[in-house]
Amino acid sequence: MRHIRQPPLSDVSSIEESSFYLANSSSSRAIALKRGPVYSRGENYRSDIDGLRALAVILVVAFHAAPGRIHGGFIGVDIFFVISGFLITSIILSDISKNSFSIFVFYSRRIKRIFPAVLLVLFLCLLIAQFALISDEYVQLGKHVAGGAAFASNFILWSESGYFDNDSETKPLLHLWSLGIEEQFYILWPATLLYARPKSINTHIVITCIIIVSFLFNIYYVNKDASAAFYTPHARFWELLIGSALASYASSVGACLPKKGALAGNVLSCGGGLLILSAVLLIDKDQRFPGWRALAPTVGAALIIAAGSNAWPNRTILSSPILVWFGLISFPLYLWHWPLLSFSRIFHSGEVSQQLRLLTVLVSILLAWLTYRYVEMPIRRAVASRRTIAILLSSMVFVGWVGWSAYTKDDFRLPLIETPKAVNAGDTGNERFFQYLRDNFFPCTPLELQRESDVWRGIPRCFQSAPTSEKQIALIGDSHAEHLFSGLAEALPNVNLVVYGQGGIPFANDKEFEHIFSYVANNENISAVILAAHWNVKLAARYHDSEKLESDLIDTVRYLAAMGKRVYVTDDVPNFSFDPYKCKYAGRLGQTNNCSQNAEPTNRQLRVFRSVLRSVASKTRAVEIISIAGELCDETECRMARDGVLLFRDSHHLNISGSKYIGQVIARDHPSLADFAKR
Repeated sequence: MRHIRQPPLSDVSSIEESSFYLANSSSSRAIALKRGPVYSRGENYRSDIDGLRALAVILVVAFHAAPGRIHGGFIGVDIFFVISGFLITSIILSDISKNSFSIFVFYSRRIKRIFPAVLLVLFLCLLIAQFALISDEYVQLGKHVAGGAAFASNFILWSESGYFDNDSETKPLLHLWSLGIEEQFYILWPATLLYARPKSINTHIVITCIIIVSFLFNIYYVNKDASAAFYTPHARFWELLIGSALASYASSVGACLPKKGALAGNVLSCGGGLLILSAVLLIDKDQRFPGWRALAPTVGAALIIAAGSNAWPNRTILSSPILVWFGLISFPLYLWHWPLLSFSRIFHSGEVSQQLRLLTVLVSILLAWLTYRYVEMPIRRAVASRRTIAILLSSMVFVGWVGWSAYTKDDFRLPLIETPKAVNAGDTGNERFFQYLRDNFFPCTPLELQRESDVWRGIPRCFQSAPTSEKQIALIGDSHAEHLFSGLAEALPNVNLVVYGQGGIPFANDKEFEHIFSYVANNENISAVILAAHWNVKLAARYHDSEKLESDLIDTVRYLAAMGKRVYVTDDVPNFSFDPYKCKYAGRLGQTNNCSQNAEPTNRQLRVFRSVLRSVASKTRAVEIISIAGELCDETECRMARDGVLLFRDSHHLNISGSKYIGQVIARDHPSLADFAKR
């Protein structure tokens, strides 16, 4: 997002158990929606919780519709998790205390609550995919439909790239990962409570222990495997259990929540609101998440719920009619908004105007209201007969089977549907690129330099081409070094090439690279070093005069040369102003093919850097210049594809085909690189 995510990436939560639904538990079914449902312990319906749910879904939708403006909107998922844990645990504990809890009734309510809207969205996505997606996209969507129908999307997405990666925007069902987390919680949690109560096991202790264990998994994974921290249930359950802990406390005192003075309630609500606000403003997709940062939105949501319905912010702001209305449609709104935004990006080759995003959100709101009014409510009010449940279950199994068939039978479609074609062959997005690295190369040594994350978060990304500790060539830089690695490694089959990646500039005086340069300089087996980076952006941000740039580069070259290393420095690939979708596809819903742009912006960006490179090369014999841009640009234009093959996975990163092509060019033009295998 990869990210998503980061995520990224991404999204985020299924909207869960409504206050209305809680009121219709087996212990309190008779309150009409207009009056407002009640909690099972006898308290009046809390419209402020619907308002809190509305706040959460608005944050999520805003983050997806305007990701550059609402940086931390994805924390809405964490708010949803707390609300869901609170409401569901309230139902279970209430029914258990009255000896009226029924597994069949519980899961029947879940099916009636969740399945209708999910089925509608899955069906529509499959229908659109029939005529709008090319084969690779349709196969991937089929896998995600099957995962969504089985409520296992989080595990499928965990195996793919991060939530916040660029290609996450082309996964219309990315957002179902959170529904998977919640449903997995609902499978395990009732059994846990049922086991604890008859044995007189203190529920508070059980919840506290599980929260601690789950939170520790979260902290461990967020530093080791960001995708696992984001997608795995055992690293996320603590968020739902915060709500469960609140419900357990309320149950033990015999009311929804204990009475408190106005001041205490206002302090709790305002404090919770400030925590959520700080999370929205201070957290973004480039930070490690969830981790300890997720405490802000989760604890904030818990404080708002704990404040009670009489707290001033709860009764005046969160209970306002507009927020309550959004809270009631929050589940279908969450389900609709992301597929529509994702399909709009696919249909417009990644270039979606803000006006179109706004229109898409408005359409999502309309569809959410229609779904709530004419699909959810009629089914929810119906008697939970075995026949109704059987029909919903059978429908979900059928939709899942269609998705699985599309995935396993390679583009399984309805008859007479013509499959859209790609103009240029090649991969877009990060998923296949990173999977190719994982499948074909090896984690580098020593262990402390191994690649440990799918996103740039201060941790080196590190691969080597052979499973040996003796490395001959080190490729050092950022993601623009990484995208050269696979192609160059295959072009130099007799050389053990290693790539060390960080987010900074590959100079010896850069703090992010100091430990890497120290290791490489002192490794006697490494005879050559290649420096590569997104120079176009990095240098413009850091250097305002070419003399300082030249001085830092000369210091780096001389530092390595003094340790007996031969140094190579690349220039850069062009920054395209359009998404590779514009180059790969055409003819789908009026798309036009575009694979080139004027070369002047790239040449202008690189002119200063090339001049510095030539100056450095003239002052030391230890450096050799590798030209990359010259293979992709001439004097008039830069091209994203060559001979019917797409070379880029986004606007400035090579894909697998592009890496192979440039790798062959570098090996051809610099035969001295192959000689390092003989030393």
